[in-house]
Amino acid sequence: MKVLIADQFEQSGLDGLEAAGCAVTYDAALKDDALVAALRESQAEVLIVRSTKVTAAMMDAGDLALVIRAGAGYNTIDVAAASERGIYVSNCPGKNSIAVAELAFGLIIALDRRIPDNVVELRAGRWDKKEFSKAKGLYGRTLGLLGFGNIAQELAPRAQAFGMDIVIWARRFEGEADVDLGGYGLDTASRASRITIAATPGDVAAQADILSVHVALGPETRGLVNAALLARLRPGAFFINTSRAEVVDHEALAEAVRDRGIRIGLDVYPDEPTTPTAEFSLPILRLPGVYGTHHIGASTEQAQEAIAAETVRIVRSFKETGRVPNVVNLARRTQATHMLVVRHRNRPGVLAHVFDNLRGEGINVLETENIIFEDGAAAVARINIDGAPSGSLLAGIRAGNEDIISLQLVAIVP
Repeated sequence: MKVLIADQFEQSGLDGLEAAGCAVTYDAALKDDALVAALRESQAEVLIVRSTKVTAAMMDAGDLALVIRAGAGYNTIDVAAASERGIYVSNCPGKNSIAVAELAFGLIIALDRRIPDNVVELRAGRWDKKEFSKAKGLYGRTLGLLGFGNIAQELAPRAQAFGMDIVIWARRFEGEADVDLGGYGLDTASRASRITIAATPGDVAAQADILSVHVALGPETRGLVNAALLARLRPGAFFINTSRAEVVDHEALAEAVRDRGIRIGLDVYPDEPTTPTAEFSLPILRLPGVYGTHHIGASTEQAQEAIAAETVRIVRSFKETGRVPNVVNLARRTQATHMLVVRHRNRPGVLAHVFDNLRGEGINVLETENIIFEDGAAAVARINIDGAPSGSLLAGIRAGNEDIISLQLVAIVP
C-alpha cells in the first residue's frame, strides 16, 4: 500500500508503516499545488496530514482511498468532497488530550501569576515584587468548561487537584436531569471541589472565574463565544481557547479585554500561518493581559508518539482488513426503508442474482451483510434497500435461483 505523508511525522510512525509493508513517501513541506502533483505522481492510496489542508483537487489527483488527520480535529480536510468520492477520512481522537489539557492549565496558572510578564521584567533588569505579588490564586475559584470531550475530561480532574469548583456545559448532557460524572474519572464526593452541570453556555460564563473552550468546530459552535456570552463573564475573569479559533468572535473578545479587564490565553488564531515559521501579527495579541502560544497544544513528544502509533494502527487495519478505525464520514443512518433477509446456500452467483433483480425494479442496495453458517454450507444475507420490492419481484427472486432457501422482507422503522 502506498502512503504519502505531507506533514511532520514521528520516526516511530515511519518505522511502523514500513514494518506494516507500506511504501512510504515522506515530505513534510508538501502543500497546495505541490501536494496535488505529489499525489498524482505517487498514486498514493493513503494521505497522512496534520495541519496541511486537503482539498477536492488533491483527492482527484491520484488514487486516494483514505485521508488520515494525525490529530483530533479534521476541519482542514474537505470531508464533504471526500464523502462524494468514497474516500475515508479518519483521525486520532484522544491521543493528544493530555498534552492540550496541560497547556490549557499552564495558561491558567500563567494568567493568575502573570508568569510571562515576570520573565520579561526580570530580563529587562527590573525588580517589582510588589506588583507581581498581586494574584488571586486558583483554590476555590470556578473553572467553566464549554464542551466535555476528551480534552475537557483531562482538564477537569487537574482543576479538582487544585481545589477548584467546576461548571460544565456540553451537548452530550442536554436534557439529562442526572449526570454521573464519576464515570468520567472525577471525584464527585470531594468537599473541596464542587461539580455542576449548566443548562446553557451563558450560564457557565456567568458562574466562571475562568472559562475554557473545548468544543469541536461545526455549524452550531462557530461563533459560540460571542459578545453576549462574553458579557456574562465577571470583570477580570480569564478566558482560555485551545480548541478552534472559529468558535470565538475575536473582535468581541478584544473588546472584552479592553473594556472589562478580561485576561485571555490563546493557542489558536484566525488565519494562522500554514508553515512552521512565518511573520504573524494579530492585534489582540498586543493587548495587555493577553498571552498566546504558537498552536502547540498537541505538540509534546508523548502526544506525537501516541498519534503516530494510532496512525499506524489505522493504516494497518485498512491494509489488512479493509476496515478504517475512527472514520468520521460514514453515514450514521442510511435512507434504507426495508431489509431483505435472504437465507441461501453458500454458492456463487446467489447474491448477484438478488442484486440484479432489485436493480431491474430500480431499488438501490445501501448496505449488505452476509453471514456464513457453521461448516460454510449456507449463509444469511441482510440487505438494506431504499424501497419495497413488489410481490412479483420477490417471487421472481425466489423462483429464479434454486440456492435461495427463503426470503423475508422487513420494514425499517425510522
